[in-house]
This record gives sequence, C-alpha cells and structure tokens, in this order.
Amino acid sequence: MLFAYGTFMRGYVLHPLLTGGSTFLGVGRVRGRLLDLGRWPALIDGAGTTRGELYRLDDPALLAVLDREEVGYNFERRRTVVTLTSGRREHAWVYRYRGPQHRAVVIPDGDYRRARPSRSPAPPGRKQWR
Repeated sequence: MLFAYGTFMRGYVLHPLLTGGSTFLGVGRVRGRLLDLGRWPALIDGAGTTRGELYRLDDPALLAVLDREEVGYNFERRRTVVTLTSGRREHAWVYRYRGPQHRAVVIPDGDYRRARPSRSPAPPGRKQWR
C-alpha cells in the first residue's frame, strides 16, 4: 500500500503513474508535518498529522516506478501507519523528505489539496513539477 499526500493524489501531475496499477482505498492521515517546498509538498517527522489518499498497489512493479520519481530527490520511502476516516488503520509506504528546509513553509492543517488545489495532470512522461 502507498499513502499519497501530494502530487501522487488524484488530480495532480504524478497521479497518472498510479492509474491502472493501483486501487484507491480512501482518505486518511499519517503522523508528521507537511511542508510546502514551492513546487511540491514534503512530509517530515514532527507534531501534527498530514492528510492524503491510501492506495493498494496491484502491480508489484509499480513501487519501483514510484521510487524512480521520488527517491533521489531528497525523499526516502518508509513504512507508516495510516488512519482512514473510518478509523481503520493500515500499514503503507510513504515518501518522507530528508532535504533542506530553509525555504519550506509549514502547511498548518497538513492538507496539500487545500493549500494547493489540484491542477490538470501533465501529459504522461512529462515531469512538470520536478
């Protein structure tokens, strides 16, 4: 499973990578602070919670595709506990930020969709945000 809190969510530029190889399971929260780095969000350890979407990865090769987008851009994939709005808890992968934070702005409510409403996704294969 994967917890998406930013550009992998429905309506954002990297979401097409999840289509066809995953199943949307619901909205939930994870522990941690959400930062706005300007062109993308970043989840870090800290007080608070971050809102996002939980996906079951149906295609085993999909995780490697997602890693190619995230790992190496100051992000690392780690396990976390997601609490869905129903109260159910699930374990999932999440990409946590480990890079510089000097220009970051905290998103106080942990909701990237509210801070940066979704835009039309870029055509497949175009990295509009990175």
